[in-house]
Amino acid sequence: MTNQKLMLLTVILSIGSLLVGVQNLDLQGLLALEETPVRILTLSRIPRLLSILFAGIAMSISGLIMQQLTRNRFVSPTTATTIDSAKMGFLFGLLLFPGSSLILRMVLSFLFALGGTFLFMKILRSLGTQNPIIIPLVGIMMGNVIDSVTSFFAIRFDLLQNIGSWMQGNFAMITRGRYELLFLSLPFLVLAALYANKFTIAGMGDDFAANLGLKAETIQRIGISIVAILTSLVVINVGQIPYLGLIVPNIVTMYRGDHLKNNLLTTGLLGANFLLLTDLLGRLVIHPYEIPIGLMIGVLGSVVFLVLIVRRRHPA
Repeated sequence: MTNQKLMLLTVILSIGSLLVGVQNLDLQGLLALEETPVRILTLSRIPRLLSILFAGIAMSISGLIMQQLTRNRFVSPTTATTIDSAKMGFLFGLLLFPGSSLILRMVLSFLFALGGTFLFMKILRSLGTQNPIIIPLVGIMMGNVIDSVTSFFAIRFDLLQNIGSWMQGNFAMITRGRYELLFLSLPFLVLAALYANKFTIAGMGDDFAANLGLKAETIQRIGISIVAILTSLVVINVGQIPYLGLIVPNIVTMYRGDHLKNNLLTTGLLGANFLLLTDLLGRLVIHPYEIPIGLMIGVLGSVVFLVLIVRRRHPA
């Protein structure tokens, strides 16, 4: 599917996202600028739409960068401890600064996500393995350990319910004033585009990058930092969205190859469309009630992840 078709699909799904909700949007009243439909649109529907677009683009491109840097199709913020570490950072933000703003919690989530991802990369270097199955499994095990520590402290300080409700990926509570931090992802997405070719070179190995005058380790640090900040922004504002950064980049590279710079726009658009479609399904399946986006993508993503592993082990 071309980028033009993906953009058209984005427009169609965006219109559907604006129209679908618990309360019907009166189009005639909206055109007449009546207060109720205008408030529904500006206070709830548009913020929700923008947050879905930003989250889908950020998580998909984060997964693409990580897969390029690690040369492994099964690595993503979900399988490389990034999301779990960001969750731990959010918890310690609640513990150490209970009255803090979202910005401070985002900074702590970023620092923990950065540290956890760097630890994962260091362990990979020490293992010295390129097994496509072992690498993500190590990340999943590390993530479970980090999540267990987070749960322990959350139970110890009676914050388990707070963490659980906040981290459950859900766009239902997105309103004006609760999503604007996602705009901070824009400069980092631009930075990712500027460094796209360097990420590709760094993913080819230290020796190859050195021959071209690049320090692969420095480029990896920049890439991991971009992934950590994008993931932290999504986790703080929306919650945990698992497997999106794993599924979308695999689909794109399967049909378009491994050229990261050429795949950035396609990956971002497909991620946004995938999240828009999943969110719409979550709102329509048991309408007027809603299935959280984290639950829907978690179920779908785990199935696709298993299919990818089986396909990798048995290519025929």
